[in-house]
Amino acid sequence: MTRLKQFPAIDYFRLIASVFVIAIHTGPLSSYWNAGNFWITRVLGRLAVPFFFMTTGYFLAQKQWRNGKSLWKKFLILYVISSLIYLPCNLYLGNFHSASTLQAIFFDGTFYHLWYFPAVLLGIPLSIQLSKLGLRAALPIAAVLYLIGLGGDSYWGGTSQTSSLTCFYHVLFNFFTYTRNGLFFAPLFLLLGAWGWSRSVRWSSAGFLVCLLGMTCEASFLHTLGYPRHDSMYLFLPLCMLCLFSLLLRANSGEQVRIRKATVWIYILHPGCILLIRAVAKYWNLQSLMVENSLLYFFLTCALSFLLSFLIILRPWPAPCPTQRAWKEINLPALCHNAFVLQAQLHPQCQLMAVLKADAYGHGMVPIARALQKSGIQAFAVACLKEAIALRKAGIRGTILILGYTPASQARELARWKITQSLVDESHALLLSAQKHKIHVHLALDTGMHRLGVPAEAYEAISRIYTLPNLQVDGIFTHLCAVESKKTDHIVYTQKQIDAFFCTIEKLRTNGIHPGKIHFQASYGILNLPAYPTQYARAGIALYGIYSNSEPVQKKLDLWPVLSLKARISTVRTLNPGEFAGYGCEFQAQAPTTLAVATIGYADGLPRNFSKTGNYVLLHGQRANVIGQLCMDQMLLDVTGINQVVPGDIITIVGRDAGRMICAETVAEKCGTITNELFSRLGNRLDTVWISQ
Repeated sequence: MTRLKQFPAIDYFRLIASVFVIAIHTGPLSSYWNAGNFWITRVLGRLAVPFFFMTTGYFLAQKQWRNGKSLWKKFLILYVISSLIYLPCNLYLGNFHSASTLQAIFFDGTFYHLWYFPAVLLGIPLSIQLSKLGLRAALPIAAVLYLIGLGGDSYWGGTSQTSSLTCFYHVLFNFFTYTRNGLFFAPLFLLLGAWGWSRSVRWSSAGFLVCLLGMTCEASFLHTLGYPRHDSMYLFLPLCMLCLFSLLLRANSGEQVRIRKATVWIYILHPGCILLIRAVAKYWNLQSLMVENSLLYFFLTCALSFLLSFLIILRPWPAPCPTQRAWKEINLPALCHNAFVLQAQLHPQCQLMAVLKADAYGHGMVPIARALQKSGIQAFAVACLKEAIALRKAGIRGTILILGYTPASQARELARWKITQSLVDESHALLLSAQKHKIHVHLALDTGMHRLGVPAEAYEAISRIYTLPNLQVDGIFTHLCAVESKKTDHIVYTQKQIDAFFCTIEKLRTNGIHPGKIHFQASYGILNLPAYPTQYARAGIALYGIYSNSEPVQKKLDLWPVLSLKARISTVRTLNPGEFAGYGCEFQAQAPTTLAVATIGYADGLPRNFSKTGNYVLLHGQRANVIGQLCMDQMLLDVTGINQVVPGDIITIVGRDAGRMICAETVAEKCGTITNELFSRLGNRLDTVWISQ
């Protein structure tokens, strides 16, 4: 089977699409070759805007359409900003009239290229509503709308020959100038993107070429007949886009957020760049060179649009300030990527519940929760009431489930902050019920871990809990204690737990009790088990792009590490043969040795045996062994052979440096622990650098 090299294909194609848009508005070959210019601007260029709609639909569907409202607001803000940018142009041109202004704002766009924003603002809510019918029903409805729009666009010459159709379209044109708006154009491409249809590379490539040829013939034929009122819509266009998007999905891996943002600004700013180039050309009397030479005109517009757009979005990556001694770097785009990858592994009805206990495994609970909430996550899990209240105070909405014990005396706080509490046994349930506060709870079942939960076989006790006053049992869950292991006896034990869990749920249903939302898969349940039709899957360590250890898993997913751990060199010195370094004289130089001291120690969360188990750090992309005894605040390094080591240099304890990588799993195993412990004990005196793009 033909395979494509994996890269952020969707984001990179955005740049190509933005060039297509500029080509439409500049006609790069108009002064050289009319037929070629027609094909570039009226055929190839027509792929651009549908592609933008499809990517929007694709990412909305990846998030289960949950962040549609948030995305809609972002488009609205961009539309307002864009309208303000072009307000002087509209005032100069006298484009504002009472009726036409309203039409422009709500349908046509406040400048000629800004029609995209009203279209997407209308298309998103319409597509969300259609998606509730299921794609099998939604796509035909959107296709019918597209065909209606087609009659007022490229096929206008045919439909206008029928008086009834002419009257129908003239009524539409009273509201908007063209039918490429959000009612007829946007829903189909948003839903095609949401479909995420993907076939083999060979099939997609062949389909794209055939459909592009068909669209070329269709466009030429229609223009020969003089049919188009406009030419944004063709019969072959949706088929062409479907095959192209399939091809991009086959190659797509990862994302380039900055490129994505840059293309938005290229789209917004390029007409302004066109006006600026024309003004400069007129002022210097260079129209024949800068404007009438269509190819140079096109390249100048591209160059200026790209330059201004990348100047807007390209800021230096957050860098540690000189006073920082040791810090964590948290990559939020990697976090959101992991959430999408994990969600894609779940059953369609199952939602990801992000586990944020222990300060999000040392990553920073509140910023992590905010980033996930923006990405569409609506359910979170913590260990205790203090963590849950901190999330609520930070504005985190949705379900927040406390997985651990909360005393019944704090039931009032649970109710006040609308927090969901786990019932750890029947007596806990009785005490909470007696507090007279209406609280939401999930019932924990003990299926064999014997840690928390009502025994799964205690059907009568479980049934009684569901009838207790003041408790709204919204869900039921268990924890699998050996699911990370591939050993045969552990696999058997895990299946025994799952069987016991579902047996209890079936008993409840048989007795007429609705169990509520069901969940039992945590990170390794997602990685090692098939997708179950439950309502939640609790992702903890995997959400942060790492595994607990280096043991193999059933599904090796494209997870990106979120956390890097770094520190600085404070001093560099030379040891002569026979000299000692560190507590207890544990290190003795056998040869001339260059010693560097790094500003991190066990008070920052590293295990004290870190230096005794063969761990090393990266410095200038090279390996530097940790030597001697790890101190409370310092670490000794052998940097012999590494050139130009000076105070202030950065070392990497976990993460990537100059193409080399130290995995958290490796560090944890050398220290005799797991990554969960390694990261969750990182000290709060470590600074945090947030990477958001």
